[in-house]
Amino acid sequence: MNRIKEKYKSQVAPALMKHFDYKNPHQVPQLVKIVVSMGVGEATQNKALLDNAVKDLEQITGRKPIVTIARKSISNFKLRQGMPIGCKVTLRGEAMWEFFDRLVSITMPRIRDFRGVKTDSFDGRGNYSFGIKEQTVFPEIEFDKVDAIRGLNISIVTTAHTDEESRQLLAELGMPFARAE
Repeated sequence: MNRIKEKYKSQVAPALMKHFDYKNPHQVPQLVKIVVSMGVGEATQNKALLDNAVKDLEQITGRKPIVTIARKSISNFKLRQGMPIGCKVTLRGEAMWEFFDRLVSITMPRIRDFRGVKTDSFDGRGNYSFGIKEQTVFPEIEFDKVDAIRGLNISIVTTAHTDEESRQLLAELGMPFARAE
């Protein structure tokens, strides 16, 4: 069993039950899925860029990404409905726990001038999203083989009903939130 999942069961869930006065253990918020996505707007002109983004995302997550397509046409961006513009991976179960562990213990400390993730990126329903400016902070990516620096978005979906419950859950799991200034 993953060490973060073990920590959740042995320490985090009991701490959250006590902190929020839950009567039933099923009320305790938990992680549902993590969605990692990468937008590649330049893929409209050059399909090879999208292929490289898919390879990078596959190395980072260990899963094969699906290609996302444009929902509608936007003439200013030379974008037509149905064109491939990015890729994403949805992680659940063991893969989700393993990715979260690598994210907070290995990847985030490698980010230059990192002072924690913002605490205001919750959506009001207990889900948390943030971006990473470059994929090279992941140890799985070989810097010599990178064709372009790309950012990626990470959305963490939880069963929490409020932002406070979700923030407490993620903080207990080891998410490095920035200090309020």
